[in-house]
Amino acid sequence: MNEIIRIDSISMLHELLGYEKPKHPLITCIELNKFKPDQTYNNIQFVNAFYTISLKKGTNFNMQYGRRSYDFNEGSMIFMAPEQRLVVDFDPHYEATEGWMLCFHPDLIRKSSLGSKMDEYSFFSYSLHEALHLSEKEKAVVTQIVQILTEEFNQNIDIYSLDLIISNLELLLNYAQRFYGRQFITRKTANHDVVDRFEKLVKDSFTVQRLQETGIPSVKELAKEMGYSTNYLSDLLKKETGKNTQEHIHYQITDLAKNLLSGTSEPISTIAYHLGFEYPANFSKFFKSRTGMSPNQFRKY
Repeated sequence: MNEIIRIDSISMLHELLGYEKPKHPLITCIELNKFKPDQTYNNIQFVNAFYTISLKKGTNFNMQYGRRSYDFNEGSMIFMAPEQRLVVDFDPHYEATEGWMLCFHPDLIRKSSLGSKMDEYSFFSYSLHEALHLSEKEKAVVTQIVQILTEEFNQNIDIYSLDLIISNLELLLNYAQRFYGRQFITRKTANHDVVDRFEKLVKDSFTVQRLQETGIPSVKELAKEMGYSTNYLSDLLKKETGKNTQEHIHYQITDLAKNLLSGTSEPISTIAYHLGFEYPANFSKFFKSRTGMSPNQFRKY
């Protein structure tokens, strides 16, 4: 599985899927029961240049992202940002199933207010196993919006077209954000288990010995250890604890620093080294930003 195929345009996507020519150069909606997957592309890595939102329900169709795979037997919604790699595994006995795949190029929204706020929709960087599971009512809501979108970009373009397309895209993303919020709430029991595991991981990672040996763990490292994407873990922790992953890291470092400053007479430079800081000045700057006091001031206080 060494070959990588890059899909740079909506037209190229249609060509690879054997789908009819797109009506709009920057956005499309593929009906998944209207194309036949080409086994030639089975287990080949794809990298596309656009955002992808999919809602699919069916069997014989798996996607792999990183080391994890996700099947769509129960129906779910996934979001992928540009430049993410994807491996599609079609069962040899693939049968067409219901669903759609909405794709839009960043150029479509680049000059709009939506383009400047795409980072707020963190679910585009979730892993596939962190998909959004929708109720029948929720599926009807998002599907209706996509149908309105499709009708808009499939007709003749006029001066109102772009604004209407973008406003409906934003509406779709806002509903997705709401439904993910619901999913975090309804999975509270499972989420509590995640928080417990995370807190144990943090406790084990933020000891003087571990910090001296490996330095301060990054958000990415902690998320990988937990088996989640960085954005999903941060969003889950924010919902459950009020602090995202980075805030948890900063809290642990600050708390440990306070204990060392008040409980030992070691020089500030030594404490900075214990905490994984390469330079004492970096530690002092970090500590003051968190407490409003320098390490020396805290010690005297």
